[in-house]
Amino acid sequence: MELRMLRYFVAVAEELHFGRAAARLQMTQPPLSRAIKQLETDLGCELLRRSPTGVVLTPAGALLYDEARTLLAQADQARARVTAAAGTPTLTVGTLADSAEQVGTRLAAAYRQHHPAARVRIREADLTDPTTGLRAGLVDVALTRAPFDDTGITTHVLRSDPVGVVLRADDPLADRDSLHLDDLADRRWFQFPDGTDPVWRAFWTGPSDAGRRRGGPVVRTVHECLQSVLWNGTVGLTPLAHTLPEGLAAVPLTDTPPSHLVIAWNSANTTPLIRSFVRIATAIYRPARTTPAP
Repeated sequence: MELRMLRYFVAVAEELHFGRAAARLQMTQPPLSRAIKQLETDLGCELLRRSPTGVVLTPAGALLYDEARTLLAQADQARARVTAAAGTPTLTVGTLADSAEQVGTRLAAAYRQHHPAARVRIREADLTDPTTGLRAGLVDVALTRAPFDDTGITTHVLRSDPVGVVLRADDPLADRDSLHLDDLADRRWFQFPDGTDPVWRAFWTGPSDAGRRRGGPVVRTVHECLQSVLWNGTVGLTPLAHTLPEGLAAVPLTDTPPSHLVIAWNSANTTPLIRSFVRIATAIYRPARTTPAP
């Protein structure tokens, strides 16, 4: 018997109703019903008698309820003792620009719920390091944007956003519904400093030929990128999901691939806290299943 199955059974035994137990467990009713039936099959006896108004425990079910509560309490005590012996668990999360804001508060709330004793440190990196310190060993997991050199790094896409070009609001091209990169052939693109990840640099700073990179200012942060557009008429790329300040506009680019918001971690270093962080983030951003129309 798995502890998960026992927790399911205890919830049903205490609620005496599958619907209420499912709501308490934050799951749907069909898998809960299947789990209880599987538990009855494994034990070879009926644990619950079902009726239109709810369920009642059989003698075997009442005995299992008492035993299950004892086992679950012992398991919780063991977990608490192990956690205390290990000290305060710490996870360092690297973020890039507003990537943490893009992920939103749901991930933080869900992680706190699963790991209330964990201490989470946040390290924000500038645009010169898309791994946010992951490659240098400064963080355990990163919330960032691809693409970048992912050698030795595992990534999981949380969301994909279309990309546009940032222009001044008074730019002649700012009112267009969409643009091609060729429409920007004579513009100055902002640049990243030497030593910046080449894959990242090639994606965000526009076409690589000299005619489309002439004289662009060097920037390190999102704020510097936007200010270079406002003050110098420079152009650059941005995910269209970003909110721009007054005086700027973003026009979709039809020939540029989307920007992927990703969670990334070192392939050779996956601790339980990292695995849990990835699992929770993946569950939160899993696309919702749609129900076919009747």
